[in-house]
Amino acid sequence: MKTKAQYKVKNWNAYDAALKQRGSITFWVNEEVIEQWRNQQKTGRKGASNYYSDVAIATMGTIQSVFHLPGRQAEGFLESLFMLMGIELAVPDHSTLSRRLSKLSVELPVVPKDKAVHVVVDSTGVKVYGEGEWKVRTHGVGKRRTWRKLHLGVDEGTGEILAAVVTTNDVADCEVLPDLLEQIEHQIEQLSGDGGYDTFDCYDAIAQRGATATIPPRSNAKIQQHGNCQAPPHPRDENLRSIRQVGRKQWKEQSGYHRRSLSETAMFRLKIIFGGKLRRRFFDNQAVELFLQCAALNRMIQLGKPDSYKIEN
Repeated sequence: MKTKAQYKVKNWNAYDAALKQRGSITFWVNEEVIEQWRNQQKTGRKGASNYYSDVAIATMGTIQSVFHLPGRQAEGFLESLFMLMGIELAVPDHSTLSRRLSKLSVELPVVPKDKAVHVVVDSTGVKVYGEGEWKVRTHGVGKRRTWRKLHLGVDEGTGEILAAVVTTNDVADCEVLPDLLEQIEHQIEQLSGDGGYDTFDCYDAIAQRGATATIPPRSNAKIQQHGNCQAPPHPRDENLRSIRQVGRKQWKEQSGYHRRSLSETAMFRLKIIFGGKLRRRFFDNQAVELFLQCAALNRMIQLGKPDSYKIEN
């Protein structure tokens, strides 16, 4: 019977310190956040003024996700924190947070890189909070969609989320890939994805970025441009020829396709840390909620990751 591979962490002290820092209040609410809490820009329009900056709204939304707090509890949490810190700042109420969240633009914090990256892409379903299992079994799924799809582009080397798109559950992965690529500013050396991205549009979008597409063609795939064709060889045909020469299993090992599983690791990490459920009722708010979680996960990863090695039996 084959035993499961075991790994040992080499940088345990640094990784332990990073894990503790993830739960530090001062890490999420630091001096920079406090300085930018009030909105300094005047809109000039009638109605209530935007007292709170986008930084304040994003911070409160992040606090909710990191510490798993409902809206009113998050409001009381920050009010008590400011009181203990001796800071005279007002805190957005839960209705203001909900109203402002849908229009919030979230930028994923990514460490600049001096070389091209290997991007791995995939998607996962995230359940909308409120549709209980008993209700679904008894009365069926309601008209309101109960799942959202989170599409991610992950840096294979660092584990950082480079791009994120949220859609309804009826949108195919291949339809979203161009949007993911548009968000990635770094030069891309290779992009790996599963068979859901096996379309010519995906290959063409990857080729426009000057990257190598590592996508397994479906089992009944046929070569479209043969050797006597005057057009340059298509990357999908080249993958198919390599598979025919060495076999699908060997091709996956040689091409680095198995690194694609790191996108699943990022999704697993996101769901374990933040719960894998959405609390917001409306789609735009749900999307921003997930973007804030992706941004928070990047900041956690940048604090420190385990450096492990395989234990030889």
